[in-house]
Amino acid sequence: MTAIFHRAPRQTLPVAVTGDGIEIIDAMGKRYIDASGGAAVSCLGHSHPRIVEAIEQQARKLAYAHTSFFTTEPAEALARHLVERAPAGLAYVYFVSGGSEAMEAALKLARQYFVEIGQPERRHIVARRQSYHGNTLGALAIGGNARRRAPFEPLLIEAHHVSPCYAYRERLAGETDEAYVQRLADELEQTIVALGPDTVAAFVAETVVGATLGAVPPVADYFRRIRAVCDKYGVLLILDEVMCGMGRTGHLYACEEEAIAPDLLTVAKGLGAGYQPIGAVLVNERLYDAIVGGSGFFQHGHTYIGHAIACAAALEVQRVIVEENLLANVRERGMQLRASLRERFAGHAHIGDIRGRGLFVGIELVEDVVSKTPFAPERALHVAIKREAMARGLMVYPMGGTVDGWRGDHVLLAPPYICTCEDIERIVERLGDAIEAALAPFRATTS
Repeated sequence: MTAIFHRAPRQTLPVAVTGDGIEIIDAMGKRYIDASGGAAVSCLGHSHPRIVEAIEQQARKLAYAHTSFFTTEPAEALARHLVERAPAGLAYVYFVSGGSEAMEAALKLARQYFVEIGQPERRHIVARRQSYHGNTLGALAIGGNARRRAPFEPLLIEAHHVSPCYAYRERLAGETDEAYVQRLADELEQTIVALGPDTVAAFVAETVVGATLGAVPPVADYFRRIRAVCDKYGVLLILDEVMCGMGRTGHLYACEEEAIAPDLLTVAKGLGAGYQPIGAVLVNERLYDAIVGGSGFFQHGHTYIGHAIACAAALEVQRVIVEENLLANVRERGMQLRASLRERFAGHAHIGDIRGRGLFVGIELVEDVVSKTPFAPERALHVAIKREAMARGLMVYPMGGTVDGWRGDHVLLAPPYICTCEDIERIVERLGDAIEAALAPFRATTS
């Protein structure tokens, strides 16, 4: 009998007891390749000696000091490290304990900024359908995943949703990239105008869409056009890089590839690589100056923000990424992963799309590749894939509801940055076998 309230209490989970590089080992001694980094978290794998040592050293000196009384050396050093490498204008860092907290803080910062500068009527948040920004009520409200939102709808703040940049399904036949992104930018502009330009505070988007759509990158020039619309109406741009940031796409910040800078940028998972709970909001200097020159106090906070051990662990994670040139490895192994998947599934009747950037890759499964018809939700194909992968000693991150929150299946891959060529081939081999095993019952019913 267990006393833990598991997130899926009907499941019987294996007990993880140790980690070794890219593998987790359970109580029975079975090894699992962590090809999803948990949920795109464990970017350096498990039991990395430098990170373990940094945690031990900081714990011996100072574990915790409340941020209303003190700052700490690791927090200051980590903030400098992040800002020195950040997109232009992002000059300050607000630390939190995870991704959902980072999004809550970003929303509050956006709102308080407009209050501070005398525009309190700016209250509307615009985001995108099929987005995911966290599970706290504020983050869930701006997220566009219908299934996750549904049970809590009466508790959620008002938010407005426009189309995602999801070319595989939503670009029209014959539509060029240029025409597609212009149509999306026009939709955002029309939404802002309809709400009243002086009432819109922010537009929120994942730079590369993570869990809900499965590693969907933007079409070229999309974010430059979105940035231009936001600037035209004085709307803040908040980029959510909780899952896709901190090197996951092959760049420390995913928006580097878009050649734009947001006003607020959230990070978490790869920031601390799972060694400690930590997240952060990077803040544009003008927002910071407005608060400092106004009330002088951010009306927000949590007990464990800026935790000394968490910051020390994250700082060492980021130093390892730089010193071991791991971003180059992410780009190289990412190209290998996508190429190997395309080779393995070439001509496959049920693989609709393979996409992503760096070591952030999605595979969308369909019942028919021509019509892109998804499998029926009650078949729960994504659940079967996860089960078959675990049986083969492979951790991947499959999800349902890809198309509209209810229909569609995809698999998300986010292996550690330390992966070798051989690791990638093992991942593809095991995943291929798992997908075929999961599809076998579907083929049997149609044969």
